[in-house]
Amino acid sequence: MLPEYDFSKGERGKFYKPLSNGYSVTITHPDSTTTTEHYKLIDGAVLLDPDVRAYFPDSESVNTALRSLIKMMADIPAKGKRYTQHPQSIHRVSEK
Repeated sequence: MLPEYDFSKGERGKFYKPLSNGYSVTITHPDSTTTTEHYKLIDGAVLLDPDVRAYFPDSESVNTALRSLIKMMADIPAKGKRYTQHPQSIHRVSEK
């Protein structure tokens, strides 16, 4: 970081929460008029953090990974369900 950068008044996560509520974009046209357009995230939209986005760059990769996770979760017994213990053979090691 260069010494001329001053982050002393910075606020962590300042724009993260409001983005989930929607955002506005103001467009300045060549004739100096402005147009403001409002955008809202569609229902079901999910924001990925940059480190996660590096591994899952598109919807298809996210959905594939989540479907795999869902399948693995289905194989896990529900809470309160007891595991069935199968009899195991005991191996004795002979002593010399």
